[in-house]
Amino acid sequence: MTSRRGLLRVAAGGAAAALAGCGKSGGALEVAVVWSGGELARFREVVRGYPEPVRVISAGDNIDALLRARDRAGARPDVAILPRPGLVAGYARDGWLEPLDTALGERYAPAWTDLITVDGVLYGVWVKAAHKSLFWHLPSVLTDQPDSWSGLLAMVESRAADGGPAPLAIGAADGWVLTDWLENLLASFDDQRLYQDLAAGKPLWDAWQVRDALAALARMWSVPGAFPGGGRRALLTQNEESVIQVVASRDACTVFEGDFVAGVARQFQDEAPRTFRFPAFAGRQPLVVGGDAAVVLRGSAGGRDLVRWLAGPDAFRPWIAGGGYLSPNRLVPLGLYPAGQPRELAAEVREPVDGLRFDLSDQLPGSFTGFDGQGVWKILQDFFAAVTTPSADLRRAVDDTVAQLNATAKKATA
Repeated sequence: MTSRRGLLRVAAGGAAAALAGCGKSGGALEVAVVWSGGELARFREVVRGYPEPVRVISAGDNIDALLRARDRAGARPDVAILPRPGLVAGYARDGWLEPLDTALGERYAPAWTDLITVDGVLYGVWVKAAHKSLFWHLPSVLTDQPDSWSGLLAMVESRAADGGPAPLAIGAADGWVLTDWLENLLASFDDQRLYQDLAAGKPLWDAWQVRDALAALARMWSVPGAFPGGGRRALLTQNEESVIQVVASRDACTVFEGDFVAGVARQFQDEAPRTFRFPAFAGRQPLVVGGDAAVVLRGSAGGRDLVRWLAGPDAFRPWIAGGGYLSPNRLVPLGLYPAGQPRELAAEVREPVDGLRFDLSDQLPGSFTGFDGQGVWKILQDFFAAVTTPSADLRRAVDDTVAQLNATAKKATA
């Protein structure tokens, strides 16, 4: 996938301009979504089950630009599906959203509902989740699964030196992949207050935990031969291609990313991939999740009914059957998921333990949150470029990155 959302990225400015003048189509309800490619096709299959016509608009990662253009043009969609709880909070406080029945929030664990409750009012329902603490590999290529961070580092160093496939594939062209690495390390610390403060936009990136996490990434990513074609090639590699490097071309032994990797792997595999969890770095095994929430735009006559339907137990049956889908909704029967890993992952994300943390970059305020070439995504790409340069000064790279993160946090919250 060229982005977390699928195969086709719509340029934000072009999409916003093209859609700003669009009105409602034949009385159909309009839903703006972040998905594209296969995910978009699955969602369109889902809404075909709704009793009224629904028109789906794909905005790609930068859905914010599309919604702002549509708002200026007076042509808001009825419903939007947002990838970041920070957007839900911002739109709610700007008066863009319709409040929802609080009973809908009872369908999710409090850890999920709290993220899209603003000043005591529920403004969204979660329609999709992502488990983002998995490494994927073919059992014929990687026989031993590291169970600790030091074990993973040892595997990377030994595999990089033996002249075979590179130990790691990484879609560094998608900045969110790099932030997911950092977030799992930060989620591994027993004291989770720092993670929450960073997500709230506080300029605390010079904390020792962040420095330790960045230093650990620098050491692993800087191993010569860690990635197929080296660091520069990795910066041109998008997430979908990194999966293909493991399951099809076998240029790499393992790739880290979420449960949605299965949807890509299924298209190419001649051997079923297996997974192991992101290993503990400092105290606990992390569980980082992401998610997409449906909200009703102000003034919509039919948006509430559609969102209520999307939060029901059966709406997403077609997507579950097609694979590559998890829901945090407790009403969705676990028996709908295939036995084995899909069902286990679904159970884990919907009944989160204390260690669960929501994607940090998706919670950051304003311009700090990730977009292509912007915010924390860009900062981590610059860090990756610095540490994968031959004879890199790793300590300086950490110092520069910490300073940039703090400066951007202060600017975003000013």
